[in-house]
Amino acid sequence: MTTPQTAVRPFLPSDATACLELFRDTVHRVNSRDYSSAQIHAWAPLDVKVPGWMERFENRIAYVAVAGSSLAGFADMTVEGHLDRLFVSADHQRQGIAGRLLTHLLNDDRRTSDSGITTEASITAKPFFESIGFTVVKKQTVLCRGVELTNFKMLLGRGTAD
Repeated sequence: MTTPQTAVRPFLPSDATACLELFRDTVHRVNSRDYSSAQIHAWAPLDVKVPGWMERFENRIAYVAVAGSSLAGFADMTVEGHLDRLFVSADHQRQGIAGRLLTHLLNDDRRTSDSGITTEASITAKPFFESIGFTVVKKQTVLCRGVELTNFKMLLGRGTAD
């Protein structure tokens, strides 16, 4: 069986619903290896509404990866270089999609800083980020809808992860 070619393109407002569904599905199917059921439900609850989700894409650099007619992944970053979200669907893991999305973000002309990229990586995503050169600045415990989650403040390049 061949997999459809994956194309990366800029995020469009019409992608918001599919991105939200992919986010929920990925957290529940992939990140559940490293987080408890309570943590998963706090992180990716079913009651998040598309308009609120859409607001998080405003004033961001964002791209989606599309395989055939389905969304395979998405990523968004502030113009200052904070990578907020990078998610690849459970069905498209380990196909180079996350790296391609990140490359598009890093090469986007709207970036206002070249002093490094910061992110807060999940336990699940940490090995990917380390494999492409991010370093752990610190392990942290964050509160998400009243539930504690472990993640890692990470940095790529020079600069600080304040």
